[in-house]
Amino acid sequence: MADKTKTDRKQGQMATMGKVLNYIRRYWFLVGLSLILAAVTVALTLYVPILTGDAVDLLLGKGSVDFDGVFAIMIKIGIAVLITALSQWVMNTCNNHITYHVVKDIREDAFHRLEELPLRYLDAHAYGDIVSRVVADVDTFADGLLMGFTQLFTGVLTIFGTLIFMLVTNVPIALVVVCITPVSFLVAKFIATRTFSMFKLQSETRGEQTALIEEMIGNQKVVKTFSREEAVKEQFREINGRLEKCSLKAIFFSSLTNPCTRFVNSLVYAGVGIFGAFVAIRGGISVGRLSCFLSYANQYTKPFNEISGVVTELQNALACAARIFELIDEQPQTPDGENAKELTAARGNVKLENVYFSYVPDKKLIENFNLEVKPGQRVAIVGPTGCGKTTLINLLMRFYDVNSGRIRVDGTDIRELTRGSLRTSYGMVLQETWLRAGTIRDNIRMGKPEASDEEVTAAAKSAHAHSFIKRLPNGYDTVITEDGGSLSQGQKQLLCIARVMLCLPPMLILDEATSSIDTRTELKIQNAFAAMMEGRTSFIVAHRLSTIQEADIILVMKDGNIIEQGSHESLLAKGGFYANLYNSQFAG
Repeated sequence: MADKTKTDRKQGQMATMGKVLNYIRRYWFLVGLSLILAAVTVALTLYVPILTGDAVDLLLGKGSVDFDGVFAIMIKIGIAVLITALSQWVMNTCNNHITYHVVKDIREDAFHRLEELPLRYLDAHAYGDIVSRVVADVDTFADGLLMGFTQLFTGVLTIFGTLIFMLVTNVPIALVVVCITPVSFLVAKFIATRTFSMFKLQSETRGEQTALIEEMIGNQKVVKTFSREEAVKEQFREINGRLEKCSLKAIFFSSLTNPCTRFVNSLVYAGVGIFGAFVAIRGGISVGRLSCFLSYANQYTKPFNEISGVVTELQNALACAARIFELIDEQPQTPDGENAKELTAARGNVKLENVYFSYVPDKKLIENFNLEVKPGQRVAIVGPTGCGKTTLINLLMRFYDVNSGRIRVDGTDIRELTRGSLRTSYGMVLQETWLRAGTIRDNIRMGKPEASDEEVTAAAKSAHAHSFIKRLPNGYDTVITEDGGSLSQGQKQLLCIARVMLCLPPMLILDEATSSIDTRTELKIQNAFAAMMEGRTSFIVAHRLSTIQEADIILVMKDGNIIEQGSHESLLAKGGFYANLYNSQFAG
């Protein structure tokens, strides 16, 4: 079992790396240029110790120091250093360009996928976790990728370059270095195999923490209302404690990298120094060449230190990349069919035939649901919480597709219609308001961007929103935030009602549309709604039964089924479930 888990983890890492390389491949020219510049940098860095060794040999003889030769070598060293610095600057610029363009591409793909994902995914995942993936995880991935480009290329080239130079200079001393080298690989492997899962767990826990913080900030009033501060603090402490433990483990193993690789570096340097001294005493190598060798020993082992750090960061980066790719690889919403029809001038004939639907496969909700609504009819839907009222609205708007059965509009299965034309044919006002950052005018005009100022004002007056809008600092040009700023819940709902009254679509969905509005204004809006619903197919979800007495059909739902239907008077006369609901609200 452990071997299978290890194999799956390795395959997951390889798959993630493959996806990262696909993004990098778009910038192959810059990658190639960076590699060339890395080679130039390494070659010149390795050339400088040779020049230094030659200069040392020119200084050894008593009274025979070759100052001209040393001066010429110093000029060569200066030129090599300048070219190296320029190459490194251009190389780092290329690496930055590659990294942040790759990150930009990943974020764009993630955001585009968010726009394409079905509501099923968004309903099943905490918003904070999704935000953490797109923001925090991508930032961490960027840091690891940049370190990989900056240090990995030059590190690998330095290792191979110094090894070749040492073998050319003196094979026995080079073999001492080669024999001690595997210790670094063992250290790097030991650390890498333990850090990926730890960093992945750290990233997931951080996403869970972000989700809780986001939820608490957005629902602070609810938390305070129910005095849940201490319970939320305890929940945060529990998540924070888990984050502390997994972060400590990840950081502990990753922090082993530097001291372990430095220990190996010291072994290599000591081995070269001791063995090289014996070779120099016997005349097998000059002092200048030995100093060159010692410099190479440092240069050879230093990349192992850097690469070990890079490997640790890459493990963290790959763990974060795996989470963002999970989002990008999610199945998008089923696209409209190639032969999908545009719903134009809808008459409003809606028919549900043998509809079955559930959010979770093993938990049934709507079963064998049948309903036919004729054009212009007003259909009210009532029932206890959780009976399927809002779910029915989701199915009508095709936010979710039915598991089986079909929903027809004007005789056409809605799955054969384009989503855009179907949803444009509905005007929807929900209990939960939705506004965007912008002016009051822009928010009302959202469904009909080409509407004139006069039409916007007329719609606001019909929704009885004009009076409070005129009292705002800049009237219709007052800028509000996504949450409505200082507007009350009732005022925000009036803006949403005005938005629908501006568009006047052929079908309407009113889900507790006046729940946050005072009784006096509600009576006025009900009259406006009555006028607006004339000739339009309307679905009205309501808990306050006083608002639906004029409906043509009242559907009484329970456990996903219609248990009663008829007019207000006929259902009261029947003395069933609806009559009990009505009498419970008007017992006085």
